[in-house]
Amino acid sequence: MNKKWIAIGGFLLAFGFAQAQLKSITLEDGVLQQNRKFGADRLTGFQWIPGTTDYVYYANTWSKMMKASAANPEAKEWITLADINKTLGTKLTNFFGVQWIDGSHLLLTEGGKYYSFDVNTKIGTTLSSVPESADNTTFNDSKSLLAYTKDNNLYLKKSEQEIAITQESNKGIVSGQSISRNEFGISGGIFWAPNSSYLAFYQKDESQVADYPLLDITKTPGQLVNIKYPMAGQPSEKVRVGIYHLATGKTVFISPKSGAADDYMTNLCWTPDSKYIVVAELNRGQNNMNLNVYDAATGNFVRTLLNETNERWVEPEHEAFFPSAKSNNFVWFSEKDGFQNLYYYDFNGKLIKQLTQNKFPAREIIGANPEGTEIYFKATGENGTNMLVYKVDLKGKQTLVTKDQGVHTAYLSTDGTYLFDEYSNHSTPSKSVIIDKKGNADVVLTSKNKYEGYALGTAEIKTIKAADGVTDLYTRLIKPSNFDPTKKYPVLVYVYGGPHAQMITNSYLDGANLWMYWMAEQGYLVFTVDNRGSDNRGFAFESVIHRNLGNNEIDDQLKGVDYLKSLPFVDGNRLAVHGWSFGGFMTTSLLLRKPDVFKVGVAGGPVIDWKWYEVMYGERYMDTPEENPQGFETACVSNYAKDLKGKLLLIHGTSDDVVVEQHNLSLVKKLVEAGKQADYFPYPMHKHNVTGKDRVHLMKKVLDYVMENNK
Repeated sequence: MNKKWIAIGGFLLAFGFAQAQLKSITLEDGVLQQNRKFGADRLTGFQWIPGTTDYVYYANTWSKMMKASAANPEAKEWITLADINKTLGTKLTNFFGVQWIDGSHLLLTEGGKYYSFDVNTKIGTTLSSVPESADNTTFNDSKSLLAYTKDNNLYLKKSEQEIAITQESNKGIVSGQSISRNEFGISGGIFWAPNSSYLAFYQKDESQVADYPLLDITKTPGQLVNIKYPMAGQPSEKVRVGIYHLATGKTVFISPKSGAADDYMTNLCWTPDSKYIVVAELNRGQNNMNLNVYDAATGNFVRTLLNETNERWVEPEHEAFFPSAKSNNFVWFSEKDGFQNLYYYDFNGKLIKQLTQNKFPAREIIGANPEGTEIYFKATGENGTNMLVYKVDLKGKQTLVTKDQGVHTAYLSTDGTYLFDEYSNHSTPSKSVIIDKKGNADVVLTSKNKYEGYALGTAEIKTIKAADGVTDLYTRLIKPSNFDPTKKYPVLVYVYGGPHAQMITNSYLDGANLWMYWMAEQGYLVFTVDNRGSDNRGFAFESVIHRNLGNNEIDDQLKGVDYLKSLPFVDGNRLAVHGWSFGGFMTTSLLLRKPDVFKVGVAGGPVIDWKWYEVMYGERYMDTPEENPQGFETACVSNYAKDLKGKLLLIHGTSDDVVVEQHNLSLVKKLVEAGKQADYFPYPMHKHNVTGKDRVHLMKKVLDYVMENNK
């Protein structure tokens, strides 16, 4: 035999042998182990120690606290859970949720009891305790006072005395909890003044909001569990803000200044001097926002700092940020120039400076230096798949702090001299660095590639043109590890497509779920396109969906299909689509409105008719059914039931309190009436998504259905 062919044969044999030695990722791995077994090495639970440039993180499955410093990143074991449990008599199993009280004391909790642990003397004390039924526990800054809710009322624990701040017997009036179904960046309902002299709280009156019945099948007989669910165009909650005076025990209330009881009061915050509350007040139509100031002592309106209107929507998501603890001058996020930028105002509402003028969105303020002259924030940069860290001074001089492309998570030291930055990108599982004021970066940890030795495919990130012929859309195509360009592959299109979500990011695995790579190893291509309407591309890109959910998104997804069909290795007759929530809406819309494109679809928790979705989210994008009847009619998936051609599996959690099961069941009813066969699978007692070990069952159900019916 020719020596050349012997050499090539030997190479191929060796290559085949190497391939054979690679381990396979199981579907269970793909569902449960992405952030566990295959999770990158990180400084888990990183926190700067207040008032220092020292930091801690947790090792050995969160049971040991490691300590290092910005100047000397060589970490040493400092405190163990065994130390703490021995001192406090607790049985803590990890450090999860531990906070710093100050530079010397940790705050820990177990079984409704709160403890202070001195990290220097290793002495612990009991700070407070709350009843077993307590929820939404919120300490003041010094951790000396504790507020919490029980059922629908708000309480204060002071010197171990429980004080009832509200005593509402009407269960429809709820105090101290999150409002507006957690829209507008709202995540809590209790707000301590910086000096702890006042306690502000949200109060919502849900008395006129319809009860929505969920079935608890674990009882005999089954029992109805009613939740308050305001649907588009229906009566909504009425919100006001209470201010409790600790000195007098009295409460004053603030209602929307407009006089419209169902307007929104969002992004509540205190001024640094504890004299005023600032609230973003938004009309129910969500197109007119006033940032209002109220006097904390009286609850009286003081002034409107700024007003913002937009014919589509205004969506405040961030409270006012005060760079200096010595000034009430503030920074405000606004999309009024088309991209979310930072604006610096004085407390009379005069614009001092537009700090950023980027053609990409600022997303989050990380913090400011102690002088309040430099503000650190996250933004995408010019590539919308990144999340980078910038700083800007009060004159508008902007500096990119993180030099590497990717998705960054960062924490600023309390003295503002160091930034801890942890990031990943397409080729980097994770890297942890500490950046000083001059921009010098010291690498603290570089993660191993936990997928080494496993058969894992590759992802290609590209752009295609949207249906408008102008806008670039990001795409991700996952190929199997043994990809053969001469073969024809079936494709699973994974879709979300709605606002506030981005599927493709410059992170490790490119924002994909590990199960997608498992699916690729079964001989599939897995494709995603972030259509217009999705996140991190600016207001025009997102708001194109206004009053017409589904239309432009479908057109963009079909451009993705055109791209797929242009590839010589794609079998254009074997296309499947899967998505959840808004992605479920997209999946059912694509199957029914474009019945000749996809052979198979699996829709989880889909919105079918937007009139059955919640007020806060639904009316922002669609207005009310009375205001936009044609938009609701066009978007209603059930109207296209008669056009189904492909195989369709519908899935829903029976206790879903986000997209209620009425959506899916209504589509099933229409399919029956149209004489169309479809499949339906409920997940009893699961909410909007299927979590825990049952998620393995879910993804096996989804992917088996795709593979069995996409032949």
